[in-house]
This record gives sequence, structure tokens and C-alpha cells, in this order.
Amino acid sequence: MLNISDIKLGTKILFNSEPHQVIFAQHSKQGRAGAVLRCKLKNLLNGATVDHTFAGAEKIEPAELQLKKAQYLYKTDEFFFMDPTDFEQFSLSQKQIAENGKFLKEGEEVDILYYDGEAISIQLPIKIKLKVTYTEPGFKGNSASTVQKPATLETGAEVNVPLFIKDNDEIIVDTRDGQYVERA
Repeated sequence: MLNISDIKLGTKILFNSEPHQVIFAQHSKQGRAGAVLRCKLKNLLNGATVDHTFAGAEKIEPAELQLKKAQYLYKTDEFFFMDPTDFEQFSLSQKQIAENGKFLKEGEEVDILYYDGEAISIQLPIKIKLKVTYTEPGFKGNSASTVQKPATLETGAEVNVPLFIKDNDEIIVDTRDGQYVERA
């Protein structure tokens, strides 16, 4: 069992008998009152989000999830994957993949989350290397602060990058928030 101090961003817990992932967590302690944890939880089965406040003495059950490797194949209205051990293909819906879909490259290996033997979501590495397919040229001057410009990546995702990034550069992107990290 977990205490509220163990709950961090990305923690997977059982809430109302379903697996949820913490997408926002804020610890709070006010005066004589006990500590509380305000959370936003995303249901891993149907993608719904819910706000909940946990009291200080409350115990939270961790979700029993299994991770298995799979290869991403292609996308239609669903995302298709292949298990590399038995070559069985399966699909996950747009709702199950959510924002992670914009960072998937064909042929890439990803971790699939399983709950009760059923694939429910994917887990990407925190940092991923992608190629810039299009960005406007950067101009010198007027750069007293950090100036950024939009760039389109090989997966179709758009991120803001510094002015010195050009077409065909490889960059590292943080998959948790979709931010530029560094040039690869």
C-alpha cells in the first residue's frame, strides 16, 4: 500500500477498482489540518480523467500492471502493434494511446501496459530522438530572451525548438510534456 507521500506524477494506482495514472499531484498542508494530496487521475481503461483529494492517513493500492515489449507497425483509425515473441498483431485505440501517439515511429519498440492480461496503453521512454522534417529558417537578432520557433517532426508532431535548429536535424524530445530537450 502507498501513502500520499509516495504518490508522484506518473504513478499508477487502483482507484475505484480500475487502474489510473496520476497526471497531476499537489501536496498541501494547511495549519492544524492534516496533509492532503490533490490529484488528477487518468483512467487507463477508458481515458477519462477525474479530480480527487486523498486525506493524509489514506492508503492507496498500487496497480498491478505488466510491461511487455512490442513493435509499432502502423496507424489507421487505430494503432497496430506486433508481439516480437509470437508475431501476433493487436491494436490499441486512439483513446488508449492518447498524446503518446504523436511520438510513435514505425518499426519502433515500445512497452505495452497489460492489466488482467489485456493491453490497455503504451509507455514511451522519457526522452526520444526524432528528426525535424520542416521548420522555418532562424534569423539573428531580437534574441534577448530564449526565442523559439515551431518545428514539424518525422512523426507529424509539432514542438517549439530554438532558432538554430534546421531541417533534417535530429533532436531529443521529452515525451511527458512534448518539449524540446537538446540537439542529438
